[in-house]
This record gives sequence, C-alpha cells and structure tokens, in this order.
Amino acid sequence: MLTLNKITKKYKDKTALSEVSMELSCGIYGLLGPNGAGKSTLMNIITGNIRPTEGTVFWNGTDIRELGGRFRSLIGYAPQQQVLYSSFSGRRFLSYMAALKRIPKKEVKNEIDRVLSYVNMQEAADRAVGGYSGGMKQRILIAQAILGAPELIVLDEPTAGLDPKERVRVREQIKALAGDKIILVSTHVVSDIAPVAKEIIVIRSGSIIDRNTVEALCQKYGESRNLEEVYMHIFGEEERYGSPDSL
Repeated sequence: MLTLNKITKKYKDKTALSEVSMELSCGIYGLLGPNGAGKSTLMNIITGNIRPTEGTVFWNGTDIRELGGRFRSLIGYAPQQQVLYSSFSGRRFLSYMAALKRIPKKEVKNEIDRVLSYVNMQEAADRAVGGYSGGMKQRILIAQAILGAPELIVLDEPTAGLDPKERVRVREQIKALAGDKIILVSTHVVSDIAPVAKEIIVIRSGSIIDRNTVEALCQKYGESRNLEEVYMHIFGEEERYGSPDSL
C-alpha cells in the first residue's frame, strides 16, 4: 500500500503540489493532467528523488524516509527525461542499473534478457545508447524500471517517442505486469492508459481534482463516450498542446 498524506511542494513563490492525499493498492493507475499540472513533481516525491515541503509518503504504513534504501530497492522508475550514458551499450547500461538495484550476479543475465525482450530491444542491446533514437532510449528506460521485479513501478510518459504499434505493445505489457504490483503511469496519451487502468487520477494545478474508474468518469462528465472527451471537457480551455492523443 502506497499512502500520500497531505503532500505539498513549494518552489519559492510557486506551489507545485498542494496537500495531495491518496492511497494506492495493487493495480494500474493513470495520472492525467496538462503540462505543469504537477505530475512529474508528484512522481519524483513518490520515488524519493525530491522531498516534499510538507506531508509524508508511506509504504505499507512506514515513512519512506525511514525505509531509505529498502524502499528504493522496491521501486522501478522511468523518468520522462532521457538521461543516459551515451557511451554505454544498452546491455551495459542495464547491467549498471542491475548493480545499483543489488540484483544477485547469477540472476543478472537472465533478468536483462527478460527486460530486453519486454521492450523489444534484443537486436539493439549491444549498440551504443548515444546512437539510439528517442523511442529506443524510452524503451531502455522502461526496461531498467522493471529490472528486479519491483513492487512499485512509476512510469512518466512511458510511450513518448514510440510509434503507434510500439505504444500498443508497451500498454499491453504494462497490463501484464499488474497483479501484485502498484503501477502509476503519467501520460498525455489518454488512449494509452484508458484500456488498462484500474483508476484514473486527474490532477490540475497541483491538486487532485478527481479519481475514479474510466467508466465512472465518463458518466460523471456528461456521459462522455470515452476518456478523451472527459479530458477535453476538464482541460479544454487550458490545454495548449492540441488533443490528448497528439501529445
């Protein structure tokens, strides 16, 4: 169980998050909101990369700050920013991440082969990351996030840069990962998360403004036919970047 209790994050005179509280149990959750809504800040706080100004994150009832490295060993995180070692091959990068995650050496090869297959990167695994396309870099980030079978997986715009066929493949693989894990997926591409999400969490200006199943949200907002219509109903006037599926 992941619990957020009144999480607030301030940067000087700007409030990025304001008293965000929620509980997540096993399943897939979609985090929806326009750019600047606070999605990435929230994910960085959940993963322990930044500290909140106020509030606490709990894992199974214990403050993650008390858990320290034990909590980080339970997490798989794929950030939106593609920060990679360009001289490393994809396989070497995954080996490096496996060492950071303290995966036993005897399990590393099979684990790397597993995640490379998951993201369809076996043939490019021994090429330098610096020569990868944006989509390939995104897939390697997803691969490192699922190394070691983490209990909490946080994916920030995981399908950015992928072609439509790969987007569908990643979506179905995210669905296959669910069960005994908590998976939180931030995305602008509504169709990538709607078919697989247990619940959708809607964030605006640093606050959670709604949370429910796709069906319940569609009924609530004028019986919309799909989640894309709900998204545009809520954010249409402030969304500056086109329709959700164009992002």
